[in-house]
Amino acid sequence: MRILVVEDYEPLRRSLARGLRENGYAVDQSGDGDEGLRLAESSVYDVIVLDLMLPGRDGFSILKALREREVDARVLILTAKETVRDRVRGLDLGADDYLVKPFAFEELLARVRALQRRAYHQTSPVIRIADLEIDTTARVVRRAGETVDLTAREFAILEILAARKGEVVSRDEISSRIYDFSAVHNSNIVDVYIGYIRKKLERGGRSRLVHTRRGFGYVLEADSP
Repeated sequence: MRILVVEDYEPLRRSLARGLRENGYAVDQSGDGDEGLRLAESSVYDVIVLDLMLPGRDGFSILKALREREVDARVLILTAKETVRDRVRGLDLGADDYLVKPFAFEELLARVRALQRRAYHQTSPVIRIADLEIDTTARVVRRAGETVDLTAREFAILEILAARKGEVVSRDEISSRIYDFSAVHNSNIVDVYIGYIRKKLERGGRSRLVHTRRGFGYVLEADSP
């Protein structure tokens, strides 16, 4: 999943970006309000972590512009302000959640996961397809009760397919959600990772769950039509 962090305090911004990447997210970042809005409008993000106090446009202005332009990314506001008035204003402008500084990174991560589930209408952190179980909180995959050892990148791709289970997801969309702007990668890298995932999921002669729709992309489902 892809996240945009807009925070002007560089040590915090870099720390958040590093922590989110270590948890398997693709992360873009900005310390400027105008640039943050441009990024948010020009790319697809699952979650935007947005500070209120920014050079250029402030967080309220960015949030208002995003909702007016129907950008549907979930927005988590970071604020040093503890007043009810500011929290209410942010929520009324279309924020999905807020977090008051200082905060524990584990709490931010939990809130990001919750917003991610909400975006895909998931009520549980565990996604099941046939005998496959994907725990998006613990980041553990099991098939027929046995743990499947995936790398962070493999898990990220499987999680995208699981969130859209039964729907075809294009290679371009998968790539855009697992790599940030700074990443350099081959055009066929998604196909390579899909091959790795299939090999691990189908170990022991188990049935195929990740299917190719030639010319369109991939779908995660129990049975291929």
